[in-house]
Amino acid sequence: MDSVCFARYRDARAMLQAIVTDHLNRNRYNVMEIKNPSHVLSGLTPEMLPRGMASVVLATIVFATLNFSLPADVRAETNAPIRIVAFGDSLVAGYGLRQQDALPEQLIAALKATYPDLEIINAGVSGDTTGAALARLDWAFPPKADGAIVLLGGNDFLRGLSPQRMKRNLDEILTKLKQRNLEILILGMKAARNTGKAYWQPFDAAFPALAKKHDTLLDPFYLEGVAATREFNQIDGIHPNAKGVAKIVKRILPQVENLIARIRKARKNGTTN
Repeated sequence: MDSVCFARYRDARAMLQAIVTDHLNRNRYNVMEIKNPSHVLSGLTPEMLPRGMASVVLATIVFATLNFSLPADVRAETNAPIRIVAFGDSLVAGYGLRQQDALPEQLIAALKATYPDLEIINAGVSGDTTGAALARLDWAFPPKADGAIVLLGGNDFLRGLSPQRMKRNLDEILTKLKQRNLEILILGMKAARNTGKAYWQPFDAAFPALAKKHDTLLDPFYLEGVAATREFNQIDGIHPNAKGVAKIVKRILPQVENLIARIRKARKNGTTN
């Protein structure tokens, strides 16, 4: 459904719901006692429906039939936009790229046809270590966020910071996000092997260990096939170019869709923030 059709559907749905509510009030139905919503809708006459909306009224009626028996606040929450915060460093911020080529924007472009109500907020700051990200977490997330894509650790590695400290910072970040009832996807990193096994082994292991501890989704190394490949990187050899970001998006897309599925399930179960 493209954005124009979705907007028409949304407007028609709102109009029909108002009409149905008025119909219920006039006939003194108790919403919570309705066992067959289609019976209520069958009492509507064509004259009661808005003109010029023939192409979307059928879809709207289907929506109302499936959802009208739910309490109003549950229906509103279920239909609210899905808001995911991409929380990370320069790989999220889009260092050296046009805004539309940054990771969050390319993800939106890849998903908007399937999820027209999806929002991905770019909360990336170039140069952020896990410690710096932890310090700004409280103001980086809007109160109505549903999920988070966490992409951190690269700058800890580049600065030679302790893998144990990085893990502790990430652990605290994930704990805070879980306290907000957010669903989470971790995009993991791997340290270069020339750092020595004593460094890269605990560094690499931190991401799957934390994903297991906090029951999050995980891509263990989102730069697979991009890191150290000239074709996919800017001149500095560190930051992906637009083509490299597109390759990352293709890789992580299934996990982002799994994240959206988790958010929808949480909403249905009433466990969102």
